[in-house]
Amino acid sequence: MQALGFIETRGFVAAVEAADSALKAASVSLVGQKRVGSGLVTVILTGDVAAVKAAVESGTESASNVGEVVSSQIIASPHADMYQIIYEEPKKKGGERKDAEAAKKTPAAKPETPLSAKPDQKSKSPGV
Repeated sequence: MQALGFIETRGFVAAVEAADSALKAASVSLVGQKRVGSGLVTVILTGDVAAVKAAVESGTESASNVGEVVSSQIIASPHADMYQIIYEEPKKKGGERKDAEAAKKTPAAKPETPLSAKPDQKSKSPGV
């Protein structure tokens, strides 16, 4: 398993600067970003340990020039289950997931009435 690197900033612009600088500094991949509220954005990187260390250092320095860096961290040998936290879907307010919210908005199908319950309608054709 490859190392994980995190750079947490206050604000999106600083996070973009951190990611750009980190990706240019070393051979790492951008796993993604997480927004946890209050303007905090965490950039997540992966690669070999030395590359992640160099990328996080570069990204942290660059981001601090345009905004606030709250924290940075490198996990050299993450447990395999760590990716469950990283790829977990965000929950909506109230603890409901996005797909549950979408299901609520979908109108329920109306039950069909049997043919015998419909009133008889005689077709009127012109000229008859």
